[in-house]
Amino acid sequence: MNFPAPLLSGRFLKRYKRFFADIETLEGEKLTLHVPNTGSLKGCLIEGTECLYTLSSDPNRKLKGTLHFLKMEKSWIGVNTSLPNQLVKELWEKRPLSHWENFKFVKMEHKINPKTRLDMVLSPSEEHFSGGRNLHFIEVKNVTLAEGSLALFPDAVTSRGQKHLEELIALRRAGHTAEILFVVQRTDCESFSACSAIDPVYAEKLRDAHEAGVRITALPCVIDKKKGVELVNSPLKINLDS
Repeated sequence: MNFPAPLLSGRFLKRYKRFFADIETLEGEKLTLHVPNTGSLKGCLIEGTECLYTLSSDPNRKLKGTLHFLKMEKSWIGVNTSLPNQLVKELWEKRPLSHWENFKFVKMEHKINPKTRLDMVLSPSEEHFSGGRNLHFIEVKNVTLAEGSLALFPDAVTSRGQKHLEELIALRRAGHTAEILFVVQRTDCESFSACSAIDPVYAEKLRDAHEAGVRITALPCVIDKKKGVELVNSPLKINLDS
């Protein structure tokens, strides 16, 4: 995907108040950036590591830029949780997964009830969508945590994520198809698992979702300093036992 502004290199210093990060530019200037991520970013926040960010041209914006990627030993890590939905939509448009090929209509940020909004719903046509027929509901999650080559989610207890799994199970039982799609914003993973050590309830609910027929998909990314990030149509192996 193309970023609205060039990706710039800097040196990560620290994250604080969840949404703030201090970095040092290549010119030695200290900047405070927005961190669009509510998770803990466990294992990613290493002082002095290289980072990639963009600057905003909006004079009214409180923070001058946004942090997008942090460099680990073997991989860039994508920390911007606003990117996965865009990446998944681009994948559907350009090189869809095999089980998406019959869906020609997409609705983003679809409200399924007064309290819950899911990231995507696919349908064979707009008419099918309007009629509530042959719908495929998708919830997208961003993955930054890994142990070795195993991608893990979540990196903090997520009651909201647990609720999304319950909603997907309910939709499946109502006769729709449903999917939880984990966007692994790193390039060094071969398989995916729920992180039961951090959120055992989420891990159990993910197993429940699988048993209820909810599809579980984990897709890796290609991350490049010049080109940005792109989702790869090559699902990782799913391990529900870890």
